[in-house]
Amino acid sequence: MFRMPKLIITCALTGSATAPSQTPYLPITPDQIADEAYKAYEAGAAIVHVHVRDPEMGMPTADLNIWRETLTKIKEKCDVVICVSTGGGAGMTAEERIATVPEFEPEMCSFNMGSMNFGMFPLAERIKEWKFPWEKAMVEMSKDFVFKNTFADLEVFAKTMMDHNVKPECEVYCSSGLYNMGFLVRTGQLSLPVHIQYVLGVLGGAYSTPYELMNLQTETHRMLGSENYTWSVIGIGYPAEFRLGAVAMTMGGHVRVGLEDNIFVKRRVLAKSNAELVKKAREIAEYLDREIATPDEARQMLSLKGGDKVKF
Repeated sequence: MFRMPKLIITCALTGSATAPSQTPYLPITPDQIADEAYKAYEAGAAIVHVHVRDPEMGMPTADLNIWRETLTKIKEKCDVVICVSTGGGAGMTAEERIATVPEFEPEMCSFNMGSMNFGMFPLAERIKEWKFPWEKAMVEMSKDFVFKNTFADLEVFAKTMMDHNVKPECEVYCSSGLYNMGFLVRTGQLSLPVHIQYVLGVLGGAYSTPYELMNLQTETHRMLGSENYTWSVIGIGYPAEFRLGAVAMTMGGHVRVGLEDNIFVKRRVLAKSNAELVKKAREIAEYLDREIATPDEARQMLSLKGGDKVKF
């Protein structure tokens, strides 16, 4: 009988696509992000996925000083695994996005598997009052925005991660990203086993239903075999975050929650913290008899180098 592995819960704390005007509970400053990381860890998250923001304006930033302050404060508070974003935010160059890897050599970082349309523009009609002047412009410009991850970008990103012993988390938004990942594996640019996050529900990517998840997971199994990958799922928005999470739990996969992906803990009820979302995912897992992995267990499962080998 197949024995389910312990469940790794990742918490994406703030992101770059969630607008502060959507929720007053979005962490912005280094202190706020670090506090949210600690609360998520206490609630059961083994990994936190980190973006940073300008502490005054709330805008996503590539400022390495803000990165350093945020990462250091998280590490001082708890031994959670830190997965650094290389997705960045709209308008950031590939060089700015990858700069965190050689600078900080985290245990993990995200690695987006291809270029795509990435639309948030429907939000412009739903938000009536904007907290910061940049938000509406960012949301509206996404109608003509391509999230650029060319093969040239992928080559540089993969080499940088390999050179600095950072585990890539392969972000797969649709089947083309999966096949791009397969190319990187075949050409020796990605080492096996890979760790995959299926990101479902972004406007421009695959839908957030069990059908897309099962198709991507089946295709991954066909490409790589059962021993050459671990996987997790991100459901964008409510209720996809929890419904897809439950499906992944029953399939032996892992799950990501957090205010980067979804701001509601119940229908029309804003989550007051990332920890509330982690707690709900943990409760679902407990109903399904999936034990929760600690950070050290996640490190072992994903073959990470350890928190003592980072540069922050």
